[in-house]
Amino acid sequence: MKTKAARLYGKDDIRIEEFKLAPLKDDEIRVKNITDSICMSSYKAVKQGTDHTRVPDDIAENPIILGHEICGEIVEVGKKWEGKYNVGDKFVVQPAHNKDGSLMAPGYSYTQYGGNATYGNMPAEIMEMDCLLPYTGEAFFLGSLAEPVSTVIGGFNSLYHHKEKGSYEHVMGMKEGGNLAMIASVGPMGLSAIAYIFAMAIEGKKAKRVLITDIDQARLDRAESIYTPAKAKELGFELKYMNTSGPNSFDDMMAFTDGEGYDDVFVLAPVPALVKQAQQLLRYDGCFNFFAGPSDSNFLVEMNMYDVHYANHHFVGNSGGNNDDLREAVRLLSEGKLDVAPMITHILGLEDVGYVTQNVPDIPGGKKLVYPHCDIELTAIEDFAEKGKTDPRFADLAEIMSRSNQIWNAEAEQYVMKNFASK
Repeated sequence: MKTKAARLYGKDDIRIEEFKLAPLKDDEIRVKNITDSICMSSYKAVKQGTDHTRVPDDIAENPIILGHEICGEIVEVGKKWEGKYNVGDKFVVQPAHNKDGSLMAPGYSYTQYGGNATYGNMPAEIMEMDCLLPYTGEAFFLGSLAEPVSTVIGGFNSLYHHKEKGSYEHVMGMKEGGNLAMIASVGPMGLSAIAYIFAMAIEGKKAKRVLITDIDQARLDRAESIYTPAKAKELGFELKYMNTSGPNSFDDMMAFTDGEGYDDVFVLAPVPALVKQAQQLLRYDGCFNFFAGPSDSNFLVEMNMYDVHYANHHFVGNSGGNNDDLREAVRLLSEGKLDVAPMITHILGLEDVGYVTQNVPDIPGGKKLVYPHCDIELTAIEDFAEKGKTDPRFADLAEIMSRSNQIWNAEAEQYVMKNFASK
């Protein structure tokens, strides 16, 4: 079987190519990728090439397939997996399988499999580590968002506090009934974090106050129009959006807590000033998650070790989520409790994957969603109506989006898959 894929040959060397897949081994599974969303982690892999810890040294001769936020269907099952997996099953992937400590992962390491391809041979270790997970949702794009959302869930699960002052017993997770601050958090991952805060509240786990900050007022306004303070109030917590570009931003952030400070603080942008600010916001036994992954391996930040010692401040970070986090994401998505569709702001086909992946930080908006089997150029949802003046298919999409507050949805996905299908 032939596949068409975005393959990485070296730093900034991405090629869209068609090639023949190797014969399927008994311990592999052949899959059809329906959607893949482009991640900042892929940008880092493209910029670093073989210097990236997950990228093999021989990609110039054996290029890898990009993409790891994958949702699709099984098309062929190797003999080893017959009875456990079935043709036609929908799936999502936990890319970080960590078999025997390996850093190999789809989207970084494999020549025969990655999300930015029409078809691929899933390597045995994915199934052996139970990282090929069933997905029963209607929309494939939500399955692709399960992996990035799982990193957010992992971030919340990595938080910890002490059971009581003087105790060494840790209580894992966000402090319930406490104060939570999300710094620089209305980008795509920030939106997914806000969505997860709402999902936790639906299930009864909530902070008392939640502060969402950024310096982009347009993005703050969009986030507030989707995840509203009124809805938060119904769920039992106070939600505030704040533009922190002003000179008194720190005082304003503290005032929201009546001067108490924050039990949990996330920073979603690798900016030293924000990291320093995050620690200053912490109250006693406060936990700070540095969620933003810097590209600079020498990213150094000033810390107040006095408060680490006397105020019991603690710091955590996480890169990705584990299988339990991914299963939780899939469960919440399937039950309709996790509303992460607003993360999607652009759609595209394979031909533009190279350009988009190389320029992720410079393209405005949120998640860019790839439909590998469709011929569609990179297009922002907000531009559908304009393109509809010359292409009636975009006019149809604009009409669909007008009924959903410009939020990507299953109806729009089905329309794209039918009307933009590659020939």
